Amino acid sequence: MNCEKIFQEIDALNDQYIKVWEDVCNLESPTNNKEAVDAVGDYFVKLATEKGWQIEKCAQEVSGDVICITMNPGATAKKPLSLSGHIDTVHPIGSFGSPAVRIEGEKIYGPGVTDCKGGIVAGIMAMDALSRCGFADRTVRMLLQTDEEVGSMQSNKSTIGYICEKAKDSAAFLNLEGHTHLGGQVCIQRKGIITFTFSVTGVEAHSSNCATAGASAILEAAHKIIELEKLKDKDGLTCNCGLIKGGTVVNTVPGYCEFKANVRFATQKQLDWIKDFAKEIADRVYVPGCTTEVSISSYRVAMERVDRNLELVEKLNRAFSANGLSELSPAKRKGGSDAADVTAAGIPCIDSIGAGGGSIHSPDEYAYLVSLAESAKRVAAAAVEIE
Repeated sequence: MNCEKIFQEIDALNDQYIKVWEDVCNLESPTNNKEAVDAVGDYFVKLATEKGWQIEKCAQEVSGDVICITMNPGATAKKPLSLSGHIDTVHPIGSFGSPAVRIEGEKIYGPGVTDCKGGIVAGIMAMDALSRCGFADRTVRMLLQTDEEVGSMQSNKSTIGYICEKAKDSAAFLNLEGHTHLGGQVCIQRKGIITFTFSVTGVEAHSSNCATAGASAILEAAHKIIELEKLKDKDGLTCNCGLIKGGTVVNTVPGYCEFKANVRFATQKQLDWIKDFAKEIADRVYVPGCTTEVSISSYRVAMERVDRNLELVEKLNRAFSANGLSELSPAKRKGGSDAADVTAAGIPCIDSIGAGGGSIHSPDEYAYLVSLAESAKRVAAAAVEIE
């Protein structure tokens, strides 16, 4: 099937789906608000049901329910194509004002317009256009993730586990995270993320006696933080100690301090090293009388550079070139995403093919309106062309 007719259908649907984009981003959905996240999932379920697509839910107790929307279930001419994006966002409800979304000139502003609801809308738009044009060669599924922003730790990794299981038979997995450009690159590498919690116990004493009594847990934590913060390799290990709490009152030597160290790593070897180093830092005693326990409070694997993902980029570029779309060069990103888990599961995967914009994780998050149709056309070309 030639993509020209499908692309024309996407252009015809553009205004309709910009409204969908606006609607779902006005449904603010911070990760820890299950009701709000489920409201976004229900919106997409209603939309998909109207089109006659198959719906499956993976119910969650704490996180939003993961949704699998399937078009052409049972199609066998080609292996399935899996699409995915997350419907949770990072800001508390109300952070963007009311309404949360506004459109000004060439941009749309609001929570999740780029990260990552815009990409989901583009994927649904592509599925709609494919369906209207009679495409039936392969199963196309959209997987809506619900606690991506916290590395799936809220669901104890059950959300991303379900997604990887559903997608294991895929010819390709396109993760619809946003990007900060209008075409040009596609992500095949991301750093992994691990967050350590250091719990330091000291000995309380009156502050007037701090020269001779007590053991400051805060001082002990400070020494450890200085050592951890030395990790600043932009292409390798980086550490940011971003949260700390401790002490009781100003005139007492603090008997307790807790801090969190957020570490980014590029390879499994680096992950193994930082786990050992964190234990070593915890065991070191800088202030006599202090002890420290360290635990892992969140974790996400790295998306390492692998041949199957490079081969997928080549296949996609052939599909793009054959249909008048610019080719994309493989790139790496510093932040984590579900594409890392999918890659680790052995599924051919590329990332950041969703909406184009910027200022993500800020109240100024925006996306370019033209990027919606561009992303949808890339998804459609992938569905039609790749083997």
